[in-house]
Amino acid sequence: MFQQRIPEKYVHDIGMGCSPLLRISVGSARYAHACTHMPISHLCTRHSTASPPLIPLHCCRSPSAVTGQQHYDSSNTHTEVGHSSNALEVKVPCGVATASDGGPPAEDAAEVVVSDADFGRRENETHKEYLKREFSALKPFVIISLSYILYTTTDGAVRMIVLLHAYNLGFSAWQVAIMFSLYELAGVITNLLAGLMGARWGIKATLLTGLTLQLCGIGMLFGWQESWARNNETAKAIIFVTAAQMLCGIAKDLTKLGGKTVTKLVTPDEKQSRLFKVVSFITGLKNTMKGVGYFIGAAALTFNYYFALALLLLFVAAAMPWAIVGLSNKLGRARKENVKLSTIIRQRYNVNVLSVARFFLFGSSRDMWFEVPLPFFLRDHIYGLGWQRVAVGALLAGFIILYGQVQSWTPQLVLQPLKQSPANKYVQILWNALLTLAPIFMALMLLVSPVFITHQLQAMTGVMIAGILVYCVLFAVNSSVHSFLIVKYADGDKVAMNVGFYYMANALGRLTGTLVSGALYSFAGANAVYGLGWCFVASVAFAAISTGLTVLLKDDMGGLMCGSKLRLVS
Repeated sequence: MFQQRIPEKYVHDIGMGCSPLLRISVGSARYAHACTHMPISHLCTRHSTASPPLIPLHCCRSPSAVTGQQHYDSSNTHTEVGHSSNALEVKVPCGVATASDGGPPAEDAAEVVVSDADFGRRENETHKEYLKREFSALKPFVIISLSYILYTTTDGAVRMIVLLHAYNLGFSAWQVAIMFSLYELAGVITNLLAGLMGARWGIKATLLTGLTLQLCGIGMLFGWQESWARNNETAKAIIFVTAAQMLCGIAKDLTKLGGKTVTKLVTPDEKQSRLFKVVSFITGLKNTMKGVGYFIGAAALTFNYYFALALLLLFVAAAMPWAIVGLSNKLGRARKENVKLSTIIRQRYNVNVLSVARFFLFGSSRDMWFEVPLPFFLRDHIYGLGWQRVAVGALLAGFIILYGQVQSWTPQLVLQPLKQSPANKYVQILWNALLTLAPIFMALMLLVSPVFITHQLQAMTGVMIAGILVYCVLFAVNSSVHSFLIVKYADGDKVAMNVGFYYMANALGRLTGTLVSGALYSFAGANAVYGLGWCFVASVAFAAISTGLTVLLKDDMGGLMCGSKLRLVS
């Protein structure tokens, strides 16, 4: 093994990359956490006439394989790495004391360690052992993703169970919206504090806390008595269910924090395309499983309310052992500073702007009509479509599953052919603006077209499915780009705080959308048709505001392409 000390300021000029690798471990206290992987073929950092002279340093598998001659070369003024078939050549500033110089180490020196372990398979290591070592870094991603997916299935299912059970007991859309209010409000507070918890105590703590609270919330719903609705004890039922949903809301955002941040922690900063694909995949898979949960909840409810809840408890319990055994307590902690609440509130400019845009787009634009008004309209036998519970659950599940699949494949099937990957703010502006078309169409059909006014059932069904389908695809692309941008803009070891703040804005938007939609559907207009129509009008307004806010992002690199030949923004 060869060791060389160089000033740590030069270490961070070099960057990160992929195999073949030179591993640099910074030894000072300030950067004791850092471990940088440099690519041999891509390391050529900035030129500077002010740089000191350079000394070539030869490192390789064994000292006997070193080729060339060690000498000072004052003509070169940039740090570089070259390689031959046997040796790796690293040029570092010559003002640094080296082992060959015999001089004392500099005060700010960092230690460069190069060994056989950094260059492919180790001596006497089998191929199986090599693969196990190479992919051990993905272990947290696999465990957290599986736990997140199992939890998400129960999140969609419990929402469907509560909503359809409440409708069956005679609760109004406004009353159901109140039941979900603390679920969303808890998300506002939890996302803010989850970022603090994740930064201080790690992702493992937030994940296990979230799963435990989900067990408590679902267990509490066993106490919901049908007699409360029959005995005019509606207020008692609303308070009880709202409290149970509050626990589920806290659980959702604690668990989501781990599922969203682990993608950043296992992907190098310069691998933006890979990060985009990983974020899109896990987010899309999560939404697919949430859609499956919608269907499971509706289908299980047709058998028995208590059976449906017990099934969800099994899903949550299955996710916990892997997280307990397989995750490190240090995963996701912020290492450079003592994190305070004020640190979370003070975010980067782009994180702030994207969070406000998230409030209007994902919270209010979608939830202004999807979460409460749409299921009620589908079940309404007088003004709506009059569907059974399983059919309602199937449509909502289909929406979420399609949304998740489009989200997963957006980078490969949508943005790459259009030359819009990895995405920037212009890509988000384009798709955000396109999204407004779907709710405009639905609002016009509901408020103006005779199809809904005269209750033409078949035509109503066709319009609803077509409008929801178009919205689903456009919204999925927006979601994929948004989920990538927040991870892209996040600080490396503060990603838990950044993402927590971002989803706090999302939860506040969902709270606004849920309450406003319940009020609009119940009280706006003469009947449910007009109520749903005004929900879509509000959706248009919020989507348009989100588009305008996205313009304020500072992310102009790359412009905007629409195919290989058409450049919309330079």
